[in-house]
Amino acid sequence: MDGAFFAAWITEAARLVAVERERLTTLDAAIGDADHGTNLERGFSAAVEELPSGPPGDVLTHVGNTLIRRVGGASGPLYGSAFRAMGKALGEASEVSLASFASALQAGVDAVSRLGKASVGDKTMIDALVPAAQALTLAVQEGVKQDEALARTVRAAEEGARATVPLQARKGRASYLGPRSVGHQDPGATSSALILSALLGLGLG
Repeated sequence: MDGAFFAAWITEAARLVAVERERLTTLDAAIGDADHGTNLERGFSAAVEELPSGPPGDVLTHVGNTLIRRVGGASGPLYGSAFRAMGKALGEASEVSLASFASALQAGVDAVSRLGKASVGDKTMIDALVPAAQALTLAVQEGVKQDEALARTVRAAEEGARATVPLQARKGRASYLGPRSVGHQDPGATSSALILSALLGLGLG
């Protein structure tokens, strides 16, 4: 996977965020500030406008820096930290293996967890990201092909996002609602799964 692969991922993620902006904002209206979709669309659109043509690490670091600058609320620092950590993990390599990407994704998840101080079950983006990273790592260990590994990653993220519905939020603005946060899918977990779903179709077989 080279820089063009990761640029294509971010470009497709930006498209999906734009398509799903209203759904993300509606989810956020129930338990947050009703701006998640709008904020993410602004950030990813800005990231795509100036995507570098360098190695994968540079692409993801640029995305992280842009999201921190352009996305409001908690999403900017969280997503920005994730992409910057992934970029740092990939370094200056012109091409990276699926195993390297799995390690980078785990580094991104760890960065989000440290910043947000959240764990699985807190009803945050971590509920989608942790199982996604675990699924990708396991797929690498099992030696499955890249397309199937990425598909497993996305399925795990989507399942993790859906699993937030019955949870009571313990972190973020939603936690202020207490029991009233139950019954709503977490917008951050939903957008995390959406962004990862942009990887589908980009694999090499």
